[in-house]
Amino acid sequence: MKIQILGSGCLKCKKLAEAAEIAAKELQLDYEIEKITDINQILAFGVMITPALAVDGVVKVSGKVLNSDEIKGLIL
Repeated sequence: MKIQILGSGCLKCKKLAEAAEIAAKELQLDYEIEKITDINQILAFGVMITPALAVDGVVKVSGKVLNSDEIKGLIL
């Protein structure tokens, strides 16, 4: 599973990445986290507000920092 964090690398993006990693570890998933900071790549996902979370190329949430429990429901 590829978990993608889309954003500029700001504090909110880092918090979302940390929460996603915690969720994936707690679920014992085989995962890879990719941080996408290039604005053109972010726009290609159709994301207009960051941070955003995508799983295997599908955007699950945009403009929010979710906690690990909320992310678990999105990545299963």
